Amino acid sequence: MIIPARTAPKRFCRSQDSEIRAWVKANLPADISQKVHSAMRLTRDDMQRWAKILGKKGWLGWGWPEQFGGPGWTAVQKHLFEEECALAGAPRVVPFGPVMVAPVIMAFGNAEQQKRFLPGIASGEVWWSQGYSEPGSGSDLASLKTRAERVGDKYIVNGQKTWTTLGQYGEWIFCLVRTSNEGKPQTGISFLLIDMKSPGITVRPIKLLDGECEVNEVWFDNVEVPAENLIGEENKGWNYAKHLLAHERTNIADVNRAKRELERLKRIAKAEGVYDDMRFRDEISKLEVDIVALEMLVLRVLSAEKSGKNSLDIAGLLKIRGSEIQQRYSELMMLAAGPYSLPFIHEAMDAGWQGDFPGHEVSNAPLAANYFNMRKTTIYGGSNEVQRNIVAQTVLG
Repeated sequence: MIIPARTAPKRFCRSQDSEIRAWVKANLPADISQKVHSAMRLTRDDMQRWAKILGKKGWLGWGWPEQFGGPGWTAVQKHLFEEECALAGAPRVVPFGPVMVAPVIMAFGNAEQQKRFLPGIASGEVWWSQGYSEPGSGSDLASLKTRAERVGDKYIVNGQKTWTTLGQYGEWIFCLVRTSNEGKPQTGISFLLIDMKSPGITVRPIKLLDGECEVNEVWFDNVEVPAENLIGEENKGWNYAKHLLAHERTNIADVNRAKRELERLKRIAKAEGVYDDMRFRDEISKLEVDIVALEMLVLRVLSAEKSGKNSLDIAGLLKIRGSEIQQRYSELMMLAAGPYSLPFIHEAMDAGWQGDFPGHEVSNAPLAANYFNMRKTTIYGGSNEVQRNIVAQTVLG
């Protein structure tokens, strides 16, 4: 039996849900929604245009407390907002500013840093990037080598970050840097905010299997960073990073996009004539059950955050299950379309052409490209193998 895509939490906040749905419908640009539903390439302008629309409403920081200009929503209200945006075809909000670094600035930054950085994040005006992973320091983040040396009232930063998502668009980047080699590796890490227009920063895009330059290398060559851009205390950055990682892994779960893509999978299966195959339908049903279970786990993490509990213990589970689900629905789409999953011409897609083969609506959709792209999800944000070890240690003892 297929479980309905819209699940139980909606009944707790129907008026809020209706308000959000009506606002998204009225304000989401139709051209952007059409691109998202058709899996077409989104430009920087597309993503930032939607971010600025949300910012003007005060909803780009939808998870923020009221004291910092957010709506102060409950865990369920935040979840409903994300759901309505996803189902309407809104682009996924680039999380590095509003979802990742902003909570760190709120929790550990001083009043001047909050006043300086939060408004640009809330409005969508400033594009932030994340500088965590390095060659050889991905899942083992504590082994990072990018060095920041304090010289007077500034830090001199040297090193390399890699897999920096959309870093070619970045205006600011939050980085973990090594400021000490004494003691455990985690104790010598600091959290710096760096202007990407600073002399000595070089960004080199990395072309992936799907032909896109989604990730980048970022090089730092004697980059001068004002000491006032240090968040919290020197050598305490690992504590701040753990706080951020709980938000990142909740975001990586991306359950509401999974719900939208589940409906797309059903449309493709019906168009390609495989929806009536009971064995294929079984796979869709199992995927749907797992998505509902993931949604419940996301709500559990969000509720733990509200009550002040440490949600990091189970945030790794969100990353594991969410990334595996993304891989499953991308694989099932490709299997449903068969040979029609292969053609993919960027220029044709950008022109709105998805083929004219009778009965095959996805003949030029990037299904195979998405499948290859989704292979990364079980690696980034901490590989799933490492996450399982962390969960075993922190939850099971």
